[in-house]
Amino acid sequence: MKRILIFSLAYYPKYVGGAEVAIKEITDRIDSSEIEFHMVTLRFDSALPKIERIGNVLVHRIGFTRSNPSIDDLSRYPLRLNKHLFQFLAAWKAFSLHRMHHYDAIWAMMAHSSGVPAVIFKILRPQVPYVLTLQEGDRLERIERMMWPLWPLFARVFRRADVVQVISTFLGKWARRRGFTGRLEVIPNGVDVARFSHEEMPAVINRVKDSLEKRMGDVFLITTSRLVRKNAIDVVIKALPLLPKNVRFIVIGIGPDDLSLKRMARECKVAERVRFIGEVAHADIPKYLHACDIFVRPSRSEGMGNSFVEAFASGIPVIATQEGGIADFLFDEKRNPDMPITGWAVDVDSSEQVAQSVEDIMNSPEKARAVIATARALAAEKYDWNIVALAMREKVFLPLLG
Repeated sequence: MKRILIFSLAYYPKYVGGAEVAIKEITDRIDSSEIEFHMVTLRFDSALPKIERIGNVLVHRIGFTRSNPSIDDLSRYPLRLNKHLFQFLAAWKAFSLHRMHHYDAIWAMMAHSSGVPAVIFKILRPQVPYVLTLQEGDRLERIERMMWPLWPLFARVFRRADVVQVISTFLGKWARRRGFTGRLEVIPNGVDVARFSHEEMPAVINRVKDSLEKRMGDVFLITTSRLVRKNAIDVVIKALPLLPKNVRFIVIGIGPDDLSLKRMARECKVAERVRFIGEVAHADIPKYLHACDIFVRPSRSEGMGNSFVEAFASGIPVIATQEGGIADFLFDEKRNPDMPITGWAVDVDSSEQVAQSVEDIMNSPEKARAVIATARALAAEKYDWNIVALAMREKVFLPLLG
């Protein structure tokens, strides 16, 4: 049996995003008798054990904690120090664990969050192979500015990797620009196609609609997003005054922009048409997608975006920009005439185009059905987690482990 040590800023059961979902979905599908995964991650919550097995990952938690912190507490002291200290404490913890478990490889989840401890380990243990996964969703220029204080190490994060796995061609180009010359594998994030495409009993969906106060004739837009600027929820709010009053917007997610977005909805006089649901368990998201009509997230930047492919699999039309990795799978009738059409593309910061796309979907049901079918087929053929996990095993882990 081989052992791989993962570096990740966060992990289940709290503060889970696309990167954490990817780790779990991939590791759960790899036989633990073949490869066992360990992880160094931040603890944050004092109620969480320092060591815990979650699926095929033995999780080792470090860092400052407090009792049941909210997402906002993570940006306040002392928890705010965790992300900075992780760059060095995680490397120290990894050396300690390596003496006990003799890892066959290390795996860093995202260059800007976990690459530095991984490369410190690699510099001092050069014989241990090192995998770097790029899932960054923020603007790359912003990430590079943020990492400037650690630039000598950050530059080596790319150059010292034995293999780089990226979730989009956009991030693959970044790896090359940052000096990586080795083997690069483009393996996207995935979706549990069976779960998201499963048709729930009408009574279940009707209960969700009732909870959202959806009336006959209403058209519900939905986004599943962290409430941060890059996800451009503000652009959708500004589009609502341009649309009929029966068009409403369901926002699932939490984040630092919560209060400012609610204030914007009031200022735009659409507060009664925007419903902020807050955090929803990932297992419940398919029900909300099936209860709504159009997925909208006009991102300002995106490494890939699991939520878009989840919407594909659930069978509702998608409106998005083609920023970053979204361009790998969202193809528009006018912008990509040579590709199978999977959604409606809009420019960054264009509330007008968002409104036009919503109206086009409302007024062209046959076209919408055809696009939905194409998008759903793409999700099943390329983005199912079983396909992704198999690619990670055969293209990344097994060649690296010999």
